[in-house]
Amino acid sequence: MAAILRERGALLSLVARNESRLREAAGADALMVAGDVTQAAVRADVIRQTIGRWGRIDILINNAGRGSYYSVFNTPPDETRAVFELNFFAAVEMAQLAAPWLRETRGTLVNISSIAGQIPLPWLPYYSASKAALASITSSQRIEMRRGGVNVMGVFPGYVDTGFQAHAAGERPPDRVVQGKRLAVSTADCAEAIVNGIERRKRVVVTPGMGWPLVIFHRLFPGFVESRLGAV
Repeated sequence: MAAILRERGALLSLVARNESRLREAAGADALMVAGDVTQAAVRADVIRQTIGRWGRIDILINNAGRGSYYSVFNTPPDETRAVFELNFFAAVEMAQLAAPWLRETRGTLVNISSIAGQIPLPWLPYYSASKAALASITSSQRIEMRRGGVNVMGVFPGYVDTGFQAHAAGERPPDRVVQGKRLAVSTADCAEAIVNGIERRKRVVVTPGMGWPLVIFHRLFPGFVESRLGAV
């Protein structure tokens, strides 16, 4: 996303824990803040430095996330809290800090949820729950921010070809889930879909598009879908 946004003329302000990876993504002119967005001081510093450098905020993209493959009854309490701290609370509080500036520019708030926020995955139970919470608050943010001319977009990627499995905590996912990576959407295609959604001020982006039938089928026949997921 950083590369595509930069190519389309965006002035970037990026935050991540890994400073060397941050520099790879940032480009020469970007503002970089190395830190953990679950920390209140880091969140406040990102907004302060962004306004200091660029004087405005047109788009906020909440993209940081944490995976967890523990089973629903074996997840340590600290792990559950850590998942929600990053996937939900950090995103909510970044949006609160950025909201006044987004209203000034009639900008866009983007929350990266997951297809797991629409279809609970039993091998990612608390990840799914945190992304469902983010999807729900995104709808509430959209209703409130519409009065100020701010577009709020929820993004629901399916399987994306990243290092998610290697970095997620907990147990090994089911073999069929691991094998499914060959069908994953590329990071470039996922990023392109998100940036196009920003440009078109969409409410929702599901990528790849074949995720839509899965979401609709789950809404219509949840019992059947749950039985199939339980068999994975």
